[in-house]
Amino acid sequence: MDGIINFDKPQGITSAKALYRVRSITGQRKSGHAGTLDPGATGVLVLCMGKATKLVEQLMDQPKAYRTIARLDITSDSFDSDFQTRPIAVASPPSPEDVASVLNSFEGNILQLPPVISALKVNGVPSYKRAARNEAVTLRERPVRIYWTQLVRYEWPEIEFEVACGRGTYIRSLIRDIGERLKTGGCLTSLVRTRVGPFSVEDGWSFDRLEQADSPASYLLPLEKAKQRLSEPIIVPEKPA
Repeated sequence: MDGIINFDKPQGITSAKALYRVRSITGQRKSGHAGTLDPGATGVLVLCMGKATKLVEQLMDQPKAYRTIARLDITSDSFDSDFQTRPIAVASPPSPEDVASVLNSFEGNILQLPPVISALKVNGVPSYKRAARNEAVTLRERPVRIYWTQLVRYEWPEIEFEVACGRGTYIRSLIRDIGERLKTGGCLTSLVRTRVGPFSVEDGWSFDRLEQADSPASYLLPLEKAKQRLSEPIIVPEKPA
């Protein structure tokens, strides 16, 4: 089995465990995923099966789109609600105009500091493991690309927005930085990856659908078609109207 599965990862499971379960369904052990989703996040997780594992790096370079909800009155060590949250005192809630302006200010090429609670490796050890051992962890800012942002809803203390971004972008860090500019907290509470390159969440396959499929041809994008699709010019997801 050589090809790509557009998998819709459910909440409450790591990307690695999702892949292991798909392996048991398909019987294909040689496999990998392109772009980790945190356990609390859902949406597109591109799974590369068999010889398609060679396409992982190309897939990682594809633009991604997310829909997220965050709260501006709290924070946590991980900048999401998977960790214990704590309140942040805010003198005056920002106006909708200020929120939209700050959100738009992140568009373009920016420097972003990854969260310490992340899978980024420090001297070969994931940062989150060092943090769990109370070791001092120093990460450096790195360049990322924010193609566009779109404010969907703002009702203090909650903000909902969509964003299209490039490789290596942490939405948790983006929310932290939005809060800093607004002089508020910033904590992600919901995240859906709606697109990775040509793969959309609307076309994603769940565990149940994979188990009920008549044959792999139903859900597998064959290797040659995957290569052809990835050879086409990169198209940034369209900004919602």
